Order: sequence, then C-alpha cells, then structure tokens
Amino acid sequence: MKAFLILEDGTVFEGTSIGSTREVVSEIVFNTSMTGYLEVLTDPSYAGQAVCMTYPLIGNYGITDDMESGRPWPDGFIVRELSRIPSNFRCKGTIQDFLVKHDIPGIAGIDTRALTKILRDRGTMNGMITTNENYNFEEIKPKLQAYATGDVVSKVTCSEKTVLNGTGKKVALLDFGAKKNIAKSLNDRGCEVTIYPAHTKAEEILKTNPDGIMLSNGPGDPKDCGPIIDEVRKLYESDTPIFAICLGHQLMALATGADTHKLKYGHRGGNHPVKDLQTGRVYISSQNHGYVVDTDKLDPKVATPAFVNVNDGTNEGLKYTGKNIFTVQFHPEACPGPQDSGYLFDRFIEMMGGAK
Repeated sequence: MKAFLILEDGTVFEGTSIGSTREVVSEIVFNTSMTGYLEVLTDPSYAGQAVCMTYPLIGNYGITDDMESGRPWPDGFIVRELSRIPSNFRCKGTIQDFLVKHDIPGIAGIDTRALTKILRDRGTMNGMITTNENYNFEEIKPKLQAYATGDVVSKVTCSEKTVLNGTGKKVALLDFGAKKNIAKSLNDRGCEVTIYPAHTKAEEILKTNPDGIMLSNGPGDPKDCGPIIDEVRKLYESDTPIFAICLGHQLMALATGADTHKLKYGHRGGNHPVKDLQTGRVYISSQNHGYVVDTDKLDPKVATPAFVNVNDGTNEGLKYTGKNIFTVQFHPEACPGPQDSGYLFDRFIEMMGGAK
C-alpha cells in the first residue's frame, strides 16, 4: 500500500505503508543511531513525535527484550528499508508486527537522508503520514501548522508509585518519562529506588527522607511543565542531593531562574561528543532532546556549566553552586561508548555519602 509523508512546507515523500494504516500528524524528528531502534521506539521522550531513522536498514535483528519502557511511544516511524525477515538468536518477532500491534503508522522506501537534510536545513517541522492518495495539501496544511506536542509528560509518566528493593542508598526517582535503565543503573549499584509519578508533590517525596532524588528524562517542551517546575523548585530548596537527566536537567534550570530554547533540529543519536569541563575529558553520549538550557542567561551564583557539546557548543550539564546538585542533558544510563558516562551514577552515590 502506498503511503505519503507530507511536511508543512509542502514537501512530499512517497513510499510504502508499514505498521498501522491510520493517518497521523506529528512533529518529524530524526535519529542518527546505527543500532538501537527498539530502544528508540520505546523511549518515552519520543511521545508526540514521529521518528525518522537515518541508518538505511532498520529491523534486521527484530524485536528483542531491549525495551526502555513497556510500549513504544512515537506517533510514527519513518525508515528507508524495513527488514521483514529478522535474524538474531534473541529475536521474538518482527518490527512490522510490533508496529501493527501498537497501532503505530509508518512509511518505508523513502530517502530518509534527503528528509534529514531538509530538517537540518529548514529546522524541525510537523508532518502527516497518510495512505490517502487523494489528499489535498491546502486542507492538510492548517492541521500541520496547528499541531503541538502539548502536555506529553502526563501521558508517559507512571500511574502509581513503585519500589525497586535495594540495600544501599534510598533514591526517589521522579518519572517524567523515565527510561528503564535509569532506575536499573541505580538499582545495580545497590540503591533502593522509589519511582514516583511526575506530578507527585515535593512534600510527599521529602517526608520519606530519601538519600537522593533523581529527575528523569521525558518528552516535550519543558516550559509546558509549569506545576512540575514549582515542585522541582521545592526540591532544590531542600538539602537533598539531586541528579537530573535530560528533561529533568531543563526543569531544574527553569526552576532556578534560567531559560531554555528550542534547537533548530535537536540532538538525537548515539554518537554525540560531550566535554566534562572539570576534567577536560570528552565522552561519546546518547542524546534525545530538542531543547537546551541558555547558558548566557545563567546566574553563576546559582549554577555553572559542567558539560558542553563539542559539536555545537550548547550546554550539556550544570553544577549548582553551594548545592549537592548536578544535571546533564545527555543520557549516562545509555551505552554508546559503551559505558563512557556511567561514572556519573557513581558520582551521585558519592554525593549521597557513598555506598552503605
């Protein structure tokens, strides 16, 4: 069946329908990872977006247990070639069946690198995936221009508190769309991890007297999270050690008077170099974000830059002045290097007083 990807600037790509055949409007973004398509699909930070994979062959090892959440989150999936006969000893199914099962529409057979060049040159834009060959662009255009991701954090967060038992430090993890490996990275280091829904009040968390607080990654514009930012401010004002990743990093910055802005096309992939300004060492990081913290509006009495993106100079982390708080824009729980920045979890445990 034919499918079409229609961008809001009028560009149209024709390909083949994969997954669900329903029509969808979403924000079109691209990911440059060569592997890890299942982790991309199940990363809650992609809620409200349709993902284009730049690597040309996707699905060749099928569906395995390498999922970052219990279900896929993107609105749509865009690939050059979808492997329909996967080969891997861990394979449990095809990506086509996975997309159909979860009602995610997609398109294959288009020039994904040409699409990526358009998004890099003109910036991230909205688009529609449809199987309707008789579409009328003038009718579609208002829908494309009106689309916004909105409050996707409420969509992806857990519904109730859960606990991962451990014998070490007690960590409260605020789930804004947390990838499973964040809690696992802490739990593997002995921590007892209590996972809280995104809209949990600061008072509820602090009354349990945790040794540390983790603010997770998540989707959308951080400025759409007003009530959460108010609670993060209360957590900042406590003396509890805090470590934040991705959206959590942005929310802490907004809660302390800094600002954020949207990148032209974002950072999404597994090969982004970041420099630790304390040691001068460069790490290869996994990233998935469309917004960054403005360092030119940063009060040094509140926080100072701790990491910088080697490619474009944007902020990748902050160290908070006079506080046991540090935050990073990238994903230290991911393994692109393969374990380059996992030491940040060890640093967090040291902030909490070290392992018991």
